[in-house]
Amino acid sequence: MYNTYIDHTLLKQNATKEQILKLCEEAKTYQFASVCVNPTWVKTCKEALKGSKVKVCVVIGFPLGATTTETKAFEAHLALFEGAEEFDMVINVGALKDGNNDLVEEDIAAVVNATGGLTVKVIIETCLLTDEEKVRACQLAVKAKAHFVKTSTGFSTAGATIADVKLMKETVKGFALVKAAGGVRTLDDVKAMIEAGADRIGTSGGVALMTQTEMKTSY
Repeated sequence: MYNTYIDHTLLKQNATKEQILKLCEEAKTYQFASVCVNPTWVKTCKEALKGSKVKVCVVIGFPLGATTTETKAFEAHLALFEGAEEFDMVINVGALKDGNNDLVEEDIAAVVNATGGLTVKVIIETCLLTDEEKVRACQLAVKAKAHFVKTSTGFSTAGATIADVKLMKETVKGFALVKAAGGVRTLDDVKAMIEAGADRIGTSGGVALMTQTEMKTSY
């Protein structure tokens, strides 16, 4: 039952085609929501997943979020053309911390507009933010008409926490969904994140989680 929550993820810079194809095969086997990959792998995944319900999710402005708005929009548009169906973009964290709300909102909106109404998940990188900044980031994502707010890239100082998922869920008030990512490795982690309000889970350990589920239900 947890498989439909999972974005099966491989974002390491040294990922090979063989590893990406394996990711896709695993995603098809367990019917995960998506595979989440870097832009260079979108075409490969689209072809490998042909005929399945697994979506291709691509990261934008990853992992720092410090590219320009125009660059993020172009990256998203190109990924859309190549077959991406979901887009996990990183906000401009420095702009948020500077209080430049307009830039942050415009940054998100540019990706939303470039992707033709498909699912955009906004990575706010909670480990770098105060609670006030987390709330403001979520509010700006909602204003920009994003579909999800997401905790983390998994490449910074920490990943998802129960407290952050709860705070984000309370802040978006049903106007967006919540994705927990970074450090979600066990079945208990998944259950706790879902109970806290997560609607999607980003993890590189999807197969291990499904194995744990199978073991739990085999008794």
